[in-house]
Amino acid sequence: MSDPVDKLNAMAIFVRVVERGSFSAVARELQTSQPTISKVLQALEARLGGKLITRSTRKLSLTDEGQRYYNECRLILAAVDAAEHSFQSGRERAAGPLKIGSSVSFGRLQIAPRLPDFLKHYPDVQIDLQLSDQNQDLVSEGLDVTFRIGALNDSGLIARLVGNTHRVTVASPDYLRQNGQPQTPEELGRHNCLMFNLLSSQNLWLYTKDTQRHEVRIKGNAQSNNSEAIREMVLGGLGIALSPIWLFSEDLSAGRVSAILQDYSTLSLPIYAVSPANRRQSARVKAFVDYMAQALDKAPELHINK
Repeated sequence: MSDPVDKLNAMAIFVRVVERGSFSAVARELQTSQPTISKVLQALEARLGGKLITRSTRKLSLTDEGQRYYNECRLILAAVDAAEHSFQSGRERAAGPLKIGSSVSFGRLQIAPRLPDFLKHYPDVQIDLQLSDQNQDLVSEGLDVTFRIGALNDSGLIARLVGNTHRVTVASPDYLRQNGQPQTPEELGRHNCLMFNLLSSQNLWLYTKDTQRHEVRIKGNAQSNNSEAIREMVLGGLGIALSPIWLFSEDLSAGRVSAILQDYSTLSLPIYAVSPANRRQSARVKAFVDYMAQALDKAPELHINK
């Protein structure tokens, strides 16, 4: 392994194995075999004179030396990436695999429908869209970019604001017939309110009117970590929800739900495109984030008066 390029390649493979936690996953990414990945790591360990990774039947673990080497490799590879990007600036083509993360609802309703048009413009990109309603770990899951809605808690990430989504208070006509329609936010305290429990302000709904702020502690007999589950509960007449307007845009048009408390403004939620801090944004990542930012800005279903 005297060739510097081979050394860098081995370091990059080692870093990907650590981040993915799997030899076979990296082999699939690189379109090679698991034995090939194992041989590269064995050769790297032989050159260094020590073990980097210990393998059990369930998972991979770094040795103390492996952890130190992994930290150094990430810095070296980031520096190499930055140098190449500086040299290639303006010439890099958007091509290759692009692994995107998102919540289930946002990915299904806002990202997936836009992929055909994006890929018409960038036919050499291969998309892998991973959906989860838990905050995805970009490094361990090998994500190039993920989309998050709401305030960000992890300051160690590169985040770009790509849009905002207005929220609307909704209930089914059936629920409102049986329980009455609240005229003020304070009246929500007497209603069955459905909580989306991944937001930090899950049981505190905020409204403003004429510069006056209304904070309402809501309660109800159902909650979920999936916004489409909340939608189904609302459609079934179970209660009232405060949700992104794009989740109910078709239901509002069809009369399946009614928007209530429309004289009051609600807090919009920011939409961020988030990338790992130690990984240079490739041309394909930048192209996709730019595309989504433009698409979301023009999307009428994200805005109340647009």
